[in-house]
Amino acid sequence: MASLINPVHSPIRTSQFSSLYLSSNKISPSFALLKVRSLSSRASSLAFSPLPEAVKPLPAVGFSGKGLKLSGWSQQLRRRGSVELLPVAKAAAADADGAEIEIADGYGKPTKSFSEKFPFLITGFFFFMWYLLNVIFNILNKKVYNYFPYPYFVSVIHLLVGVVYCLVSWSVGLPKRAPIDKEQLALLTPVAFCHALGHVMSNVSFAAVAVSFTHTIKALEPFFNASASQFVLGHHIPLSLWLSLAPVVIGVSMASLTELSFNWLGFGSAMISNIAFTYRSIYSKKAMTGMDSTNVYAYISIIALLVCIPPAILIEGPQLMQYGFKDAIAKVGLYKFVSDLFWIGMFYHLYNQLATNTLERVAPLTHAVGNVLKRVFVIGFSIVVFGNKISTQTGIGTAIAIAGVAIYSLIKANLEEQKRKAAAVSAS
Repeated sequence: MASLINPVHSPIRTSQFSSLYLSSNKISPSFALLKVRSLSSRASSLAFSPLPEAVKPLPAVGFSGKGLKLSGWSQQLRRRGSVELLPVAKAAAADADGAEIEIADGYGKPTKSFSEKFPFLITGFFFFMWYLLNVIFNILNKKVYNYFPYPYFVSVIHLLVGVVYCLVSWSVGLPKRAPIDKEQLALLTPVAFCHALGHVMSNVSFAAVAVSFTHTIKALEPFFNASASQFVLGHHIPLSLWLSLAPVVIGVSMASLTELSFNWLGFGSAMISNIAFTYRSIYSKKAMTGMDSTNVYAYISIIALLVCIPPAILIEGPQLMQYGFKDAIAKVGLYKFVSDLFWIGMFYHLYNQLATNTLERVAPLTHAVGNVLKRVFVIGFSIVVFGNKISTQTGIGTAIAIAGVAIYSLIKANLEEQKRKAAAVSAS
């Protein structure tokens, strides 16, 4: 029997690491500290560095034709042409980028970040901020309309602040600006036009009637989406989806008949907003630019701003120059007036951006539930903050409409999930 004394140099075949060095710390049967010095695709051997003389030599290793035994170690290595890597209980190392790796049971595991360890907390935070910014925007926006009733100009401010935010973000590379060509511009222009029309009409409704009533009318948007899909795009809409839309129509009708703040301008502009956003959704499906959602939304905001400026000047320009700005400044002061306009623009852009980021993190079913709950939050908070008086019939109608939207969203999300799974199975 040949004996092997320290230091030990033994070639070991491995496909994961090019070199693995044994730490000079004291070695025990239950613990070994490994440190990865480098990673290479041409890894072919594992070498043990000589131990300092001060360290007590390892017990002798005995070779035999049957097996290799390490005295004091509860491991046995079978000789199969080359020596296999020892399973390690736990050790700390580092990868090629310097990130810490935990090696457990013989496998290297990169240390997870907080978002990877607790994804539900990050997603919950996104939902919370989305709802919070949306509620703040709707409340502050309505307060501005109470002393400055110029929705076309305010819509321009919303988009202008968002565009400035995007330009500053591009200038610092967060995110990096995606180039756009004439073909992509032609695809995004119809989307931006519908976005601008829907946004302006929503603000006209917000200025004319209660926030809660506008959001009740906008609950009809799924009905317009289904109608456009069926009669414009030629898609088949299942009967279950059409039936789920019945309570939405009934609920909105009940709420409209007894709404104390009802007027045709607020009702009609909210309906036009529904139609505009429906066609925005249709054109968005055709506008496959290959850009990320942040850059797409930035370009849409820029084009929509250019679309909104002319009607704002033509419709509200003379009134603003004569007495609109003067009256607003006289009521709240110049500083509050300017700061209110800035913050409603910032909250508008941030809540839309957060909505996009949130919906990218969740499944369609969660998306559907989250969107319905968002509308409930906005309606509820607006009633509490502004003290809007609603009749019993309006309250019941609003509840029926929201329930119908929830049922429709759940059914649609389930149908889309079934299609996705069927497509994945057929592809595999």
